[in-house]
Formats: sequence, C-alpha cells, structure tokens
Amino acid sequence: MRILLLNLAPQTVQDVNSGLAGQGFETSELHSLDVAQIESAQPELILTEATPSDLSCCGVIAQLKARESTKLIRILMLVRGGALERARALDLGSDEVISVPFDPAEFSARIRSQFRDRASTEALRGKLKELEQREHLAEIAVDTLSGGTVTRKRAWVLPAILVLCVVTFAATLISSFTSQKSRKETQQIRSEVARLSTGLVQQGDVLRRAEQARLALNSAPQAATRASLQAQSDELKKKMAASGGDDAELRRQLADTQQRLSRIESDSKIAETIVHTYGSSVCLLHVVVEFLDRASGKPLLIAVDELGKPRLDDKGMVQLDLDGNGPHLQLDIFGTGFLVRKDGRLLTNHHVAEPWWGNEELKTLVDNGAKPYALSYTAYFPGKPQGFPAKVDRISAQADVATLRLDGAAPSQTTLLDLDDRSDATVAGESVVLIGYPTGIEGILARAGPEAAQKIAGGSSDVPQIVSRLAAQNLIRPTTTQGHIGDVLKDKIVYDAATTSGGSGGPLFNHQGKVVGVNFAILNGFGGSNLAVPVRYATELLH
Repeated sequence: MRILLLNLAPQTVQDVNSGLAGQGFETSELHSLDVAQIESAQPELILTEATPSDLSCCGVIAQLKARESTKLIRILMLVRGGALERARALDLGSDEVISVPFDPAEFSARIRSQFRDRASTEALRGKLKELEQREHLAEIAVDTLSGGTVTRKRAWVLPAILVLCVVTFAATLISSFTSQKSRKETQQIRSEVARLSTGLVQQGDVLRRAEQARLALNSAPQAATRASLQAQSDELKKKMAASGGDDAELRRQLADTQQRLSRIESDSKIAETIVHTYGSSVCLLHVVVEFLDRASGKPLLIAVDELGKPRLDDKGMVQLDLDGNGPHLQLDIFGTGFLVRKDGRLLTNHHVAEPWWGNEELKTLVDNGAKPYALSYTAYFPGKPQGFPAKVDRISAQADVATLRLDGAAPSQTTLLDLDDRSDATVAGESVVLIGYPTGIEGILARAGPEAAQKIAGGSSDVPQIVSRLAAQNLIRPTTTQGHIGDVLKDKIVYDAATTSGGSGGPLFNHQGKVVGVNFAILNGFGGSNLAVPVRYATELLH
C-alpha cells in the first residue's frame, strides 16, 4: 500500500509517519508538482498539505483525476482550518480532507478507508470492462446473424452464439424453477440480515455491539478536537515563553488556535441550549418489519430444526419457510424522529418509515418474492417510561422525508421543534447541531455503562423487551454532535456533525436553534460529511 507524501512540512511528515507506523504502509516523499514524476512513483494514495488556494496544487489534482492512468490514485488533503477549507478542498477534487492537527487513530482509520474505497472502485472497473467485452461480443453476434461484414471470425462466433443461447435458455429454466421452489418451500437471505431478526439475536450479541459503541463514544471527534487544540495551545504557550514572546509566527499560530477553541466553546453553549429546550421532543423510533410471500400471502417463517434452532445450509445461510413452527422473519429497525405538531405528528425519513425503501441488503429477499411491511411503530421519548404507538401519516414523493402520527396528542412536557425553511437560514460555514440516536439501542446501552447494560440486556435476546427496559429506567436520551455546514445545495445540506445508522431522521439545527434539515445519509470515507434534506421539503409535506 504505497503512499506518496507530497509537499508536506517536516513536522507534518513526522506526525503522518507516527500515525501510520507499524501498519504496513510504504511511504515516500516528493516536493515536485510534476505530474509525470508522480505517475512514475506509482502511488496508490497521495497525502498533500497544499492549501486549497494554491493554484498549482489544484492543477496537479485536476490533471491526476483527468488521466486514465492516474485517476484511481486517491488524494487526501491536509488543511489548516474548518469546514470552509475542507469543503473547498473537496470541491477541488480531493477524495478526503482532514483538518490539521489530527488525531492519529482517526487519521490512520481514514487512510485505511481510502484503500478500501480504491479496492471497490477497481473491482467495479473490472466488472465494467467485462461488461464492455460482452457488449462487443454481442455486437459481433448481431452483425453475423444479420449478414454483416464479419467473416474471418464467423467460424468461432456461430458456435459461441449457439452456446450462449443454450446457456441463456438453461439459466431461464433454472431461474424459473428456483423462483417457484423458493415461493413454495424456502427462501434465503444473507445471514447478517437474518441474525438481526427476532429469535436470531444471540444473548450477549447486543452487549458486544454496545461495547463497540461505547468505545466509539469515547473517541468522539468533537472531544478529540477540543483536547487536541488545547494541547496545541499549551505547547505554543511554552514555546512563546521560551522565545521571550518575540516570535511573530508563534503568536499567529497561538491566536489561531485560541480562536478555534473559543469557537468550539461557543458552539458547545449553543448546543446545550438546544438540547435543554428540544431534547425531550426527539424520540427513538423502533420499527418492526415483517415479510409476506407475494404469491401465497403467507408470512415468511424462519426454518427451524427439531430443537427449535434456525436451519442453515452448507454456506451458513439462514433458510426461510412458508409452513412450519418457526418464528416470523422479523427485523428491528431504529431511527430518529421529532415532534413538529400538537396533534402528535413526527418528522423522520422515508427510509425509516419504510425501512426496505432503497435498502440493498433486503433487495435479494424482495426480488425473490417477499413483500415487506411495517408491523408496528413505537416512539420512545426521553423521560417517558413507555413507548407511544404510531402509524405512517404521509411520505414525500420528492425527498427522503415522511411524517408519522402518534396514537394520541403529543406527550406532556415536550416542545414542538421550530422549522425554518428560509433560504438564508442555512449558510455554508455556519455551525450546526445534530440530535439523534446513532447506533440505536447499542449506543444507549453504551452510555448506560457495562453494568447497567449487562443487567438490562445480558439475559435477553428480545429486542422490544430490551427497549422497554431502557425506557422504564429513563435511559433513552438522544446524543448531540456539533459541526459546520460544508455546502448548501438545492436538495441537500452537506455538514460534518458526526452520526451513523440510527441517526437517520434526526433534526439538524442552525446556530439560531431552528431546524433547517432532516439527517438522511452518511457519506462513509468522505471527510466525515453527512447529508440532510432541507426542511422545506418537510414543511411542504406537513401542509
């Protein structure tokens, strides 16, 4: 895994090498901006510290991305600054942007993610090349059958066509037979999806994922950034004292660091106000999904043996039945919603209200004749000892937003969130606050601590029961992350407040404490950036 360090300052080179030490990366340094030299070095990833305003740097990135021989090279830019600088670097063509100073653990993880993305891209290019070759063969076949000009190749083309026809016919028969058999006897879905269904969650598995979430919480980007800046400020003060305070560059760096620290503290106070005012109105949504066989209308069941254990084939795939004594195939999906009307209406995402919508993991099952439907919706509000049943109200045809309606009015002691759909309510570079339930119940158990998590979930594999216990003990509370807007587009807001699965549907607040977007997507390996649906799509839906 070859990494080229391009135009990095000596201190940055030292920090980079320290962060990548012992991980098997091959690094080399280059201080020339000649594209030919870069190409001859054959790097898989380039790390550069050039500023986004450096036009020569921009030209090199553009050339690398334009050339067929170098377009796969991943480019990671290190910038000094915040969201605006990161956004500019991404617009220039960088695949990833990291602010300096950086946390070594997060830095090395982002490097690894770039190599994973590169591998995926190479695999897709290979498939595309294979498809192009097939298309070429098809063109030859058509030309041959229509009496075209292909002559010398006809001797092998015609047998190939016959073989292709036989294979296609056989594949059609097998597909038809498999489809009929799957509807009458069993259907399969990837074991990871089936494992999440009720009856397949092993005891201790929720605890394991909760521990992983706890470790992630301990390394939250906002806290790490504050600690890093504070350490940098202390170090600069020591250097200032040693130099007698006459070093202008040290004074500039110290002023910049303290300004960024002050901005973080100010953002934290805004976040505290938002959480205090609206936190009780942001709920955890638990959606239970089941499946029917489209042909017979029967529910899909998990195939079990005589001992009641799920049946697996020789590939470890869980088998599903239409008849038998097994439990229904059931998936527990978690998301975020928030109160916007006194009549109990909640805003969330379309893909939370209908979790199968656009879900590639469930595509195999759906393509094999399964029809998903939501068995139940339950909203859990902070401070409330029980869940509130809900149902779908409306789903937008224009964006990933939907409304649910509680069975009854809004819970007591909740405040309706104020939506701001003005065009100037969302400005690139401004701070934002995101509230939600990333990682679902795993994140809640992680914050509760190992002992409480063991007591609540240690002896149970029943997800609804675990959620009810969390609510009864007043442990369901949302998390809050802060960041800045990177870009404002017509149909999306790009920002860098951290979140993950389960945070879908969370409200995105501007610095005035008003909701400007609904979180809907996570851009993995893209500088920590996420996407939100502008709130105007939600207000149109509500009207």
